[in-house]
Amino acid sequence: MEIFTVKNPGALTTIQDLGRFGFLEMGVPRSGALDSFACRVANLLAGNPENRAVLEITITGPTLVAMAEAEIALTGAEMGMTVNSNPVGSWRTTRVQKGDIVRIPRASSGCRAYLAVNGGFDVPLVMKSRSTFVRADFGGLKGRGLVKGDLLKKGEDIVLPEPSRILPAQFIPEYRKEIVLRAIPGPQDNFFRNAADSFFTTRYEVTAQSDRMGCRLRGPLVEHDPGAPRSIITEPVTPGNIQIPADGQPIILLVEQTTGGYSKIATVITADMGGIAQAMPGSPVRFKRVSIEEAHRLYREDENRLQKIRKILR
Repeated sequence: MEIFTVKNPGALTTIQDLGRFGFLEMGVPRSGALDSFACRVANLLAGNPENRAVLEITITGPTLVAMAEAEIALTGAEMGMTVNSNPVGSWRTTRVQKGDIVRIPRASSGCRAYLAVNGGFDVPLVMKSRSTFVRADFGGLKGRGLVKGDLLKKGEDIVLPEPSRILPAQFIPEYRKEIVLRAIPGPQDNFFRNAADSFFTTRYEVTAQSDRMGCRLRGPLVEHDPGAPRSIITEPVTPGNIQIPADGQPIILLVEQTTGGYSKIATVITADMGGIAQAMPGSPVRFKRVSIEEAHRLYREDENRLQKIRKILR
């Protein structure tokens, strides 16, 4: 069922779900929503299973014309969504009618927002996922970001009960200007014994060269120990690995890379990956050292929070 016409696509708006799993050995990365919490909650608000396809909206959002009645929900970065020029709150459902104009202007807090529609956005499954892998031109809508004139379809109709669903305020993340990312040293932290302490006390800045493949930082050089190799035999990587390339500027790997040959000083914990997704170019970033036991505890806290949200919204 056709649900929206794209009048203006925004800076980079792609179709994503929670990712493409099980194909790393073929060189196919996970892809999927960079902020999985915001993606999941958008779907829950729209009455969907958490893995339905949504629009991931980066910095500047699209303008869409509704082609039928639908329930929508916007989460993540605050972008000032309007329907027919009337302001509409985020982290809640909104009903749109045929002919309504949905405009999502620009992020004022955070970097990426997620728009869900009841039934989910309907595009073909590629390797068990609807996520867009832009660098390889597959998945999503023709393997690319939205362009003017695209027609967006939605899946099976799901009718929400009245009144609209609203996420309680205590569950809404606060996107702060300075981002603190908790990280576990390694796996090659022994290459940086002289630089490890300063790495965890240094303030970095997100650069404009960041993308869905990696968040590039700028700051004081992270120097390898004398005699430590500047590169390693290429090995599998995971989202959150912090690579130190030859120029000494950290790169936090995200969801569109499978292997790498640079040594990794630390790894951002799963619970803080959404914070990277919401980092704007120019945002200051600091790292805080934690243990793997603390990382597991924080992950469980996040899952418990999601479980509470599921009970509220279902």
